[in-house]
Amino acid sequence: MEEKGIFDGLKVLDCASFIAAPAAATVLSDFGADVIKIEPPGQGDPYRNLPNLPGYPHSEHNFAWMLEARNKKSIALDLSKPEGQAVLHKLAAEADVFITNMPPQVRQKLGITYEHLAPTNERLIYASFTGYGEKGEEANKPGFDSNAYWARSGLMDLVRADEHTTPARSVAGMGDHPCAMAFYGAIVTALYKRERTGKGSHVASNLMANGVWAASVLAQAKLVGAKFLPRRTRENALNAVTNHYQCKDERWLILSLLNEDRQWPTLAKCLGREDLVSDPRFEHKKDRHANSLALVKIFDEVFATKPLAEWRKILDGNGLVFGVVGILDDIPHDKQMIENEVLVPFENDTMLTISSPIWVDGAKKVRPRKPPGIGEHSDEILRNAGYDEAAIRKLRASGAVA
Repeated sequence: MEEKGIFDGLKVLDCASFIAAPAAATVLSDFGADVIKIEPPGQGDPYRNLPNLPGYPHSEHNFAWMLEARNKKSIALDLSKPEGQAVLHKLAAEADVFITNMPPQVRQKLGITYEHLAPTNERLIYASFTGYGEKGEEANKPGFDSNAYWARSGLMDLVRADEHTTPARSVAGMGDHPCAMAFYGAIVTALYKRERTGKGSHVASNLMANGVWAASVLAQAKLVGAKFLPRRTRENALNAVTNHYQCKDERWLILSLLNEDRQWPTLAKCLGREDLVSDPRFEHKKDRHANSLALVKIFDEVFATKPLAEWRKILDGNGLVFGVVGILDDIPHDKQMIENEVLVPFENDTMLTISSPIWVDGAKKVRPRKPPGIGEHSDEILRNAGYDEAAIRKLRASGAVA
């Protein structure tokens, strides 16, 4: 018999779209929660269409939907109709968690605010996610992670090589998935509070706040009035041992030697340049920093002599901190990711998906199940909520359920 997850029996309504909020529901589902995806009839959650947008990879599989909607059941519900709202209220009355990322004014219009739903269920955790927060003049402003997380926080500017480079573009979900983990944390915190008080509550998070949190070290420096130095390109780095280098096969790695005094002789030996240790330009840390441009140039020449795979063998196991600049081609065959269940197969399939980045000792995650079609489980969900066949036919006839 399959072991039940930590959240077995937890009923979650995912009334959200476009990544961060639904992904938090996905994490709950990984640990056994019963998640019902509420979608509009017709096209369903617009996120289903993401892979069809220009510039996305071509695949016979809806890779975006497979990741975000695994394990969930779908009901197609038209919340613009009073009958659809009544169904949602009935589901919420029996739910543990309600998740939405609709703007406050839309929630009000559809009758699904915390004030609408909380009276039906005093134990309900109402979790709302927005682009820019629940208050202020931008509370109803739409936002994706590219603008509300990546751009607004300063991150888009901060990762540029220098002030003259074009601002960096984010990739799909780059801010949404970290935000999902924060949102998941908010929901679990509220569940813990409910264990102590017996009462549900309203929890919230947003893209903007998570973006500034991600940029927090430099953002905090700015808040205290720190003086910033001009940004420098890789070739002009102030510290050669915390820099990127290109290998013979055009792959890149990054050195991150923060314990420089101890690690410098080891690095020089691994690079076959032990002569650098006694070179007066590089003998002490202050010398290496003063002559960093010359050292970067030397390292460029050395790293260009061997491919990445050889450098990994040479550098590994010597106490040196470095990282491979990975490419997507690496991921499906990454032994470390597979052995640590970062990548896991779908149920009854060999196709891999990405597991949520949390593990609890002694608690099994459920095997990922393929995502639902639009409204695939509408009748099942309605029956479980107490609707008989006549009531279901009536809801379908009205267009409230599809």
